[in-house]
Amino acid sequence: MVSAWWRRRTLHSRVALLVTAAVSAALVALSVGAWLAVAEIQHHQTQSQLTADASAIAAQPDQWLSAGGTLPDPGQGHGDGHGPHQLGPRWQILDRTGAVISDTSTPLPVTARARQIAAGGKRSAEEKVGDYLMLTVPATGGGAVQVAISQEQDDDVLQLFGALLAAGCLLGAAGAALLGRLVARSGLAPVQQLTAAVENVTVTMDLEQHLAVEGTDEVARLGTSVNTLLEAIDAARQAQRTLIEDASHELRTPLTSIRTNIELLLTVERNPDLAHRLPPEERENLLADLDAQIRELATLTTELVELARAESTREDPEEVDLAEVTEAAINRVRMRAPGLTFDADLHPSTVHGRPGELERMIVNVLDNAAKFSPPATTVHIRLSAGDDSGTCTLTVADRGPGIDAADRPHVFGRFYRATAARSMPGSGLGLAIVAQTAAQHGGTVTAEPNTPNGTVVTIRLPRPAYR
Repeated sequence: MVSAWWRRRTLHSRVALLVTAAVSAALVALSVGAWLAVAEIQHHQTQSQLTADASAIAAQPDQWLSAGGTLPDPGQGHGDGHGPHQLGPRWQILDRTGAVISDTSTPLPVTARARQIAAGGKRSAEEKVGDYLMLTVPATGGGAVQVAISQEQDDDVLQLFGALLAAGCLLGAAGAALLGRLVARSGLAPVQQLTAAVENVTVTMDLEQHLAVEGTDEVARLGTSVNTLLEAIDAARQAQRTLIEDASHELRTPLTSIRTNIELLLTVERNPDLAHRLPPEERENLLADLDAQIRELATLTTELVELARAESTREDPEEVDLAEVTEAAINRVRMRAPGLTFDADLHPSTVHGRPGELERMIVNVLDNAAKFSPPATTVHIRLSAGDDSGTCTLTVADRGPGIDAADRPHVFGRFYRATAARSMPGSGLGLAIVAQTAAQHGGTVTAEPNTPNGTVVTIRLPRPAYR
């Protein structure tokens, strides 16, 4: 129940309660220590006084029998000139049998321990008798001396001191509670400002609004982390917006063409008298064009899904032999391009990644090479395990027209299509997927000219550290 109650408190309340508890605990500990110290000091003073008075009487018991209750100066007989002083405590002298032989109006109780000391059996004894602390010591010439001091006044002082300390603790706890609220309010002010700023961003959805960060403490680090998070979210949103805008633009053209062709076919079907305007050969060409556009649209949709694939739906990474993955990709593309020769030189190369994504990446590179390679030419694929750099390298070289130098920096961008490729089917997403997959696996991809003509696409992926 206490834990549940504590979890329901706000951070402000928790800090205030912790400060109050810490200060209150310190005050209580200090007060208890002070009270014990004062009590010990009082007891020590009482013992010192009892010992001094008892020693003075025990040294000259005969003189004290007629001293009339005054204590001679300890320096008497040494010529220091001090006179006697009045003995404050109660005292009495015992003979060897334990009988009181001094003239005492308020005799002290003679205990069994006191009789033993008077008979010479013990050296001294301290006892508590009612409100008095009594000390019994042996006297010179036999017998014993008893001296007692009332502790009532000391107890009253301790009680008053304890009451003052308790009141001080209560006042201190109240002050600590107020101080705790002030400390919590002051210390958590940056957190409250940060919370208000984040809430404002949540309401306005203005991700470009950065939080004000001052200093280098933990709150400043939190603010910096939130700003970094906002930048990442804003970048992701911008990328999503760009993807949607580009996809809308790329989808609009094939959809418009498909709609136009379908409307033409429907018009002819609904008006048979207009059938002569669409000869059979044109009708077949129109249907073939529709089939090609639908295939292109399906390919574009698939690539868009691959490009925007969520992390939650991705495969789990594992140890993968890139040579086997490349061989599988070659077999898939060979069926699509039977007029080409694929020359593969593959060495076993282990990488840590997702096999399905790696295969799609290589298929896209091979599809791109097959699309631009002239018939009856050869596409060369080379895979090496690399050297001490810790990477393996996959190269795909074709004999196509190549990529212009002006287009080369942009070919891995989304929906980018070189001028020479715009007359050919494609979405401009294949190489973007290649670049994204390589980056997700910690690698890189580049495109360079092939000699004498064509393009060489090079993919470098890191190998596991232990290999």
